[in-house]
Amino acid sequence: MFESLLLVSTKYSLITGFAVIGFTMWVSYWLSAKLTQGRIHGSAIAILLGLTMAYFGGLCTGGSKGVVNVPLLSGIGLLGGSMLRDFAIVATGFGVKIDELKRAGMAGVTALIFGIFSSFIVGAVVAVMFGYTDAVSITTIGAGAITYIVGPVTGAAIGASSEVMALSIAAGLVKSILVMVATPFVAPLIRLNNPRTAIIFGGLMGTSSGVAAGLAATDAKLVPYGCITAAFYTALGCLLGPSILFIAVRAILPG
Repeated sequence: MFESLLLVSTKYSLITGFAVIGFTMWVSYWLSAKLTQGRIHGSAIAILLGLTMAYFGGLCTGGSKGVVNVPLLSGIGLLGGSMLRDFAIVATGFGVKIDELKRAGMAGVTALIFGIFSSFIVGAVVAVMFGYTDAVSITTIGAGAITYIVGPVTGAAIGASSEVMALSIAAGLVKSILVMVATPFVAPLIRLNNPRTAIIFGGLMGTSSGVAAGLAATDAKLVPYGCITAAFYTALGCLLGPSILFIAVRAILPG
């Protein structure tokens, strides 16, 4: 019976991939609720589990595509491929409402732009400090510091290696977890106690999961306001990463 189940699961690998990812998400949100009381968002734990599974999957099979090298889990390659990735990006963009951005006002727009460029600069500087000298790698890792979605999207668009894109995801994940954990402690110092500051905070930090979890731990009433600008962050970052930011890095680098 087990062999029959294994055969069917391997044959319909896409359905198996959906099941594995669904189970991973369930475990991640359960761990978030039980072990961290929601301070670390379930999506961050899911990404960490995914990166761990990818590492050990490639290590055990001797392959270069993580768990996709395991025949039973090959359907995850389609789920993580460019088609569904681009679909998710477009869906994010269409989910944004311009009227909401107008509600954020000039302060929200300014915070949004400053947040994207400052995060990118920090990520790019760190990439250079660790020995990366080509524009593609620097841009990809810098984009990862914007969010863990912008990094791989930018990397795929400009031809970055899978190792560099993995680093960009890790950079965004670290940022997201830091925002989740640090927000309740920093909130009194920056007067994060009203809708206006929540809007600015969402634009500066950008990572939707980090902002939502951090504000929920600070004051649940502020979550919608922070998410107004954070919702635009990823979409705008995906637009600027492979275009303006990449061109700027190429112009700055010697030669």
